[in-house]
Order: sequence, then C-alpha cells, then structure tokens
Amino acid sequence: MPSSVKALGQARPSGAGMAPQTRCCSLAAVQRRLPILAWLPDYSLRWLKMDLVAGLSVGLTVVPQALAYAEVAGLPPQYGLYSAFMGCFVYFFLGTSRDVTLGPTAIMSLLVSFYTFHEPAYAVLLAFLSGCIQLAMGFLHLGFLLDFISYPVIKGFTSAATVTIGFGQIKNLLGLQDIPRQFFLQVYQTFRKVGEIRAGDAVLGLVCVLLLLVLKLMRDHVPPVHPEMPPGVRLSHGLVWTATTARNALVVSFAALVAYSFEVTGYQPFILTGQTAEGLPPVRIPPFSVTTANGTVSFAEMVQDMGAGLAVVPLMGLLESIAVAKSFASQGGYRVDSNQELLAIGLTNVLGSLVSSYPVTGSFGRTAVNAQSGVCTPAGGLVTGVLVLLSLNYLTSLFYYIPKSALAAVIIMAVAPLFDTRVFGTLWRVKRLDLLPLCVTFLFCFWEVQYGILAGTLVSVLILLHSVARPKMQVSEGPVLVLQPASGLHFPAVEALREAIITQALEASPPRSAILECSHVCSVDSTVVLGLEELLEDFHRRGATLALVGLQVPVLRVLLSADLKGVQYFSTLEEAEKSLLQESGTQPYNVGEDSVPEHKVALLKA
Repeated sequence: MPSSVKALGQARPSGAGMAPQTRCCSLAAVQRRLPILAWLPDYSLRWLKMDLVAGLSVGLTVVPQALAYAEVAGLPPQYGLYSAFMGCFVYFFLGTSRDVTLGPTAIMSLLVSFYTFHEPAYAVLLAFLSGCIQLAMGFLHLGFLLDFISYPVIKGFTSAATVTIGFGQIKNLLGLQDIPRQFFLQVYQTFRKVGEIRAGDAVLGLVCVLLLLVLKLMRDHVPPVHPEMPPGVRLSHGLVWTATTARNALVVSFAALVAYSFEVTGYQPFILTGQTAEGLPPVRIPPFSVTTANGTVSFAEMVQDMGAGLAVVPLMGLLESIAVAKSFASQGGYRVDSNQELLAIGLTNVLGSLVSSYPVTGSFGRTAVNAQSGVCTPAGGLVTGVLVLLSLNYLTSLFYYIPKSALAAVIIMAVAPLFDTRVFGTLWRVKRLDLLPLCVTFLFCFWEVQYGILAGTLVSVLILLHSVARPKMQVSEGPVLVLQPASGLHFPAVEALREAIITQALEASPPRSAILECSHVCSVDSTVVLGLEELLEDFHRRGATLALVGLQVPVLRVLLSADLKGVQYFSTLEEAEKSLLQESGTQPYNVGEDSVPEHKVALLKA
C-alpha cells in the first residue's frame, strides 16, 4: 500500500470505529474518478524511461497520421494536429488503460466528413456536443446502451468504412482531381478518369505504399531483444525497431524531401499538401453560429444540419475507444472502467473543441504502437502531446512539401487491417444468422452511415426478440407429457407457449395432462401469469391437469402474488409424474406456503 494511504489510515483517532475503513473507501472512490492517484505514488525512473520511448514512438506515428486524417475529414491539415494533443493530456489524469491513446482516427474522420460538410465550424461544434453527450452518458452510467450494438454490426460498419476510406484515397494516390466524395459517384468518376492519372503522384504513392508494407513486415518479424545478445546486435535491433515503428514519419519525410528536390529545380510533378496554418491553435469557445455568403447559420440550424450525426458520432466514438481499451486490457492482464472511459473521452472532446479539435476516439493502431513500445502508464501520452505541440509551433512550414499521394499511402496502410476477412468465416462456423446483420450494415453504410448502423442494429434486435418470442420447447413423450422451455418466459412468448401446450396436450384424443418443467425460467411477467391462468382454465374444462415443476424462487413470488387458482406445484419431475398418474389418490393443491418446500418458503419470507 502506498505510504500516503497508510498515513491517512494512521491519522484517525483510535476511537473512530469504522473511520479508517470509511477513509479507505473514500480514497478508492477518488481514485476511481482520478485514476492517476492510483499509479502516480509508485511512479519510478524505469517507468519514466519506458513511457518516454513509447510517447516518442506514438508521437512520430500520430503527426503524419493526423495530417492524413484531416484530409479524410475534409478539413485543412492543421485540424488533424489540433485534434491530436488534448486527449493525451486528459487521458493522463482520467484514463484507466496504460495503453490507449486518444486522437483522430480514420473512422471518426470519415464520420466527421459525412456530418460536417467539410466545414471546420461544424466539426468543432460536433466535437463539443459529442463530448457533452458522452459525459452525460458517463455520469448517468448509460454505457450499457452500447451493448445493443452487436459485434456483427460493428464489424459490418468498420468493414464498410475501410472500403470507403481506402477507395476515397485512390484519387490522391493517383493524382486524380475533381472526384466527388459520395462513394458511388467516387467509384464511377475514378474509373472514368483513369486516363488522367498523374505519373508522378502514382509512382510516388505506390512506392510509399510498398515502403510502408516492407517496414511493417519488418516490424512484425523483428525478434525480441535478449540481455545476453552482444551490444552491437542489440543496437542494430533498436535501430530497426525505431525505423519500423516510425515508418509513417520516415516515409512522409522521404516523400517531402523528394518533392522539395523537384521544387528547387522548378518542376513539381506532385500535388502537395500546401499551406498549413502555423502556430498553436487559439483557445476559444466553439462556434455556436457560422457566417456564410448567404447569411448567418444559427446554432439550432447547425444542430439540425448535423442531424443523426449527434447520435452516431458520440456512440461510435465510445464504441471504438472502449473496444480498444478492453482489447489491450485483456492482453495486459488488467481491467478498465467503462464509465470512467466515457468521462475521459467526453471531457477530451469538450476541451478539445476549445482548441478547434474535431471529434476523437481511441486509436487501435497507435495504441498497438504504445503497447509494443512497453508503455507503463498513461504518462507516455504527455510526451506524445508535447511532440504534437512542438510540431504545430515549429514544423508546419515544412508540411507544405508533403505530397498528398504520400498521405494517401499512410491512410490506406492504416485502414487496411480494419477489414477483417476472418470474421466471415468465424460467423459462418459459430452462427450463420449473425452474417445477416453484418451484411445489412455493410451494404447500407455505403448509402448512409446512420442507416447502416440503424438497419444492422434493428436486424440484430429482431433476431434477439425472435428467440425471446419463440423459445425452443423440449417435448418428452412418456406416461405424462413433459414440456420444457429452453429459455426464460416473457410476454412475447405467451402465445407460442400456449399454442404448443394446447397442440400437444388438449388437442390430443383424449386430452392429456401435462407438466411444464420451469427450471430454466428465472422470471415471468404479468402477461405470462395471465397466460398461465387461461391455460389452467382450458385444462380444467377438458378434465386434464397442468402441473408446474422446478419453479425458481422469483417465479414463486410472482405466482403467490397473482393467487392463481388450481395450479399444482411439485419440487421434482418424479413427484409430478407420480401424482398425475395417480390422480384419484392425490388431490391437487394450490400454490401457497403449505405447498412450497420449507427452504423456499424461507427464501420467500426473507
């Protein structure tokens, strides 16, 4: 236990009773809200070295990616950098994962492009409103709403986004101009203008893709460094690791140097990024109105223009960030607090909007770099944030010479791993019906993102409701008919249950008594109770008996409250079968405390 915690415990007078325990609980509550207090007292020099290396590695990755993702978002390049540093500082205090890095991502940039019409004012306001929504969800513990978006829907959306983003960069990779951003028009115009490909951009772009691919393969196959290796071997391993980890920065720098060399000769075969605003972003409140050539657009009109984006962007941001955090937490053997993550990303977007950031989330690629670099705490993010601020203040003039084809190569290589072809085989083996929401989401997202997510979620919910409304029924034919629902009973299932029992028991000639084995039923509602009451009346009119077996305590509570007439309860199936076979010698009895086993009566009275 840290000494500070011990001191707090020893400071209380001995007669304070439970006061030390109360103090420890209060400290734990504060640490949940400010996770930095949990690890900062134990921070060591070794951790500092590891965090410094990881922060530099992520910083060299995020700067070129931020410039590229601004292109995806349809914003000037500096907005990518404006969005890349606030999450580093906020997550230092509030994050519960040592690996996660918050900042611009390909998918979030695509959503921003779709809902903000390439207008910086809309993008910044969307960041502010998304952050407010995320903060509200965190404070109200509404993270469970994300559970309604199933794994197939998420995979369908990310796969469609990967295709959209990747194909959207083909125009920059090949130097094509005047290509619309709408996906289907983009595909049509790209193929239509194949003859207008610029040789310089195409060659440089393909070379950059090849270099990134080679460096990535080298990074994946670099053997781990062992202490027994000679110093020269360890040094060479370190150099290879550094070069392959910072491959984005190296390739973009190489391309910029090539473009500058041509600029000096007076001939420029590449389309360049162009002028980037210099200096740090000003701190100011988000724009709640915007002035255009046609007049002033009010806050209400801006909100109306963004429409479904106010739901899609914050939800997808939370999904992406929490999925990344949980994935790396499971690999690292620690746990993350989902509601705390909601607060961290929400506050990042709110504060980021004050420095002209667009909505951000957790980045899988940069988080992987962070983890592979051996990061120990969220302090690594401070180094990354400082590196981004230094780039904004001193390097923006150099960004002018970065060819767009090089940035397109960075984006294509960053999003390619998001298209997971293995998921189709996995779902085919596990549950083929789950391919339906995946395919629906995938196809609809090419039309409208929100329609894709909504349609996929609706299909997933319908599949879930169908299993609730039509639970599988195991029927055992023997001396007495036994029906066993394979899952719980809820109001949509009443008619299916009633039809199954009547068909199997009462429509037989002569009508048969039946046993409803309820060991898998953990709860019932009023509609189910009314359905059971009608069934009991049907059996009574036909001169047959319906008995219930294996009722759990919560179900017994409901039945006792409903005061059903004529219902018979038995603890075991053998007792029920014996009673129904010897009806003349065994009198039916109503559910009541006398008919319930003593241990269950005690539970009911508890």
